[in-house]
Amino acid sequence: MDLSNLKPAKGSVRTNKRLGRGEGSGSGGTSSRGHKGAKSRSGYSKKVGFEGGQMPLQRRVPKFGFKNPNRVEYSGINLDTIQKLADDLKVTDITPELLKEKSLAGKKDLIKILGRGELTSKITISAHAFSKTAKDAIEAKGGSTSIIE
Repeated sequence: MDLSNLKPAKGSVRTNKRLGRGEGSGSGGTSSRGHKGAKSRSGYSKKVGFEGGQMPLQRRVPKFGFKNPNRVEYSGINLDTIQKLADDLKVTDITPELLKEKSLAGKKDLIKILGRGELTSKITISAHAFSKTAKDAIEAKGGSTSIIE
């Protein structure tokens, strides 16, 4: 043991400063908060988006448009995807449960069948909505569509 590796005993040295315990402690007076201003007061908490009194960015940026709170959002699945699924699984009945099981739609998604691609076989599909082109293509191959409410 020599002077280069001396350490104080464990627990004898305090790591956090005790604020506001007199001038002799080195952090009395303003208790390390500086002079005046909002940050020096007790109970201060900065509001989210506050920019020191200047107009916040959220209020400066122009707003436009309209977001319909009642919009019905569908998860779209195209005919080529359905044909590939039918070929891979060798099925003729496509249901929302099957599409959700194969991760083509989320658990609570409403499903809409869209018209991209071609069908090569007769398929029965049940979904929440169909585009006109998809419905025509399915019925042209002798398949059927049923809408789920």
